[in-house]
Amino acid sequence: MNGIARLVECLCEVPAINFYGTVQLAGSRGSGPIRCPIKLAAMATMLKAFGRFFTKHPLAGNGLVYGTLYVGAEFSQQTITRKFLTDPPQDIDRSTLARYAVMGTFIYSPILYNWYRWLDRTFPGTAKRIIVKKLLLDQFVLTPPLLVIFFTGMSLMEQQSSITEECRQKFVPTFARSCLFWIPAQTLNFVLVPPKFRVVYVGSCAFAWVNILCWVKRQKMLSSN
Repeated sequence: MNGIARLVECLCEVPAINFYGTVQLAGSRGSGPIRCPIKLAAMATMLKAFGRFFTKHPLAGNGLVYGTLYVGAEFSQQTITRKFLTDPPQDIDRSTLARYAVMGTFIYSPILYNWYRWLDRTFPGTAKRIIVKKLLLDQFVLTPPLLVIFFTGMSLMEQQSSITEECRQKFVPTFARSCLFWIPAQTLNFVLVPPKFRVVYVGSCAFAWVNILCWVKRQKMLSSN
């Protein structure tokens, strides 16, 4: 079960949510509104349904969350660059959003989900020695192939003439930025965040990180000639 599933489960443990609203009853003849309790049974039912979904389908649930965060980050970038920094404003590039949806939902999410399951099983606990191992493995074993997958995967979906050229030019500076961003973020991840919340936490950090990736992706490449 992931972090969002646990959050939904906690909310669903409340049997009913009550609040007081004011209603004007028919036939009250000017007696004024009457305060009466209203139960939000529908909301509780919806929360329970979400909880069951994330419990039964943790991989799909994490994919949904991570994909949404990925698309949201790219959408925020496009809103700034295409709506506010461009004169006249341009429309949102939906095809690019679709590519980020594929990358976040179907590629990154299952990799991260299974990676952290393996990492927690192999190196349980929060001792300093264990944390250092996890940080080193995460940054220097997982991150490089993830960046290669990102640049080559996006180039492939964009049908670029060379699917490796952008990766060749941007890999090193992007990896340097990832060290500055992810090492502190992952320190908090391994020290403070329970394993069940880990992929969702990383997804939240990814909202900020993907904005960095989007910025890097928009930088023009040097001529290969």
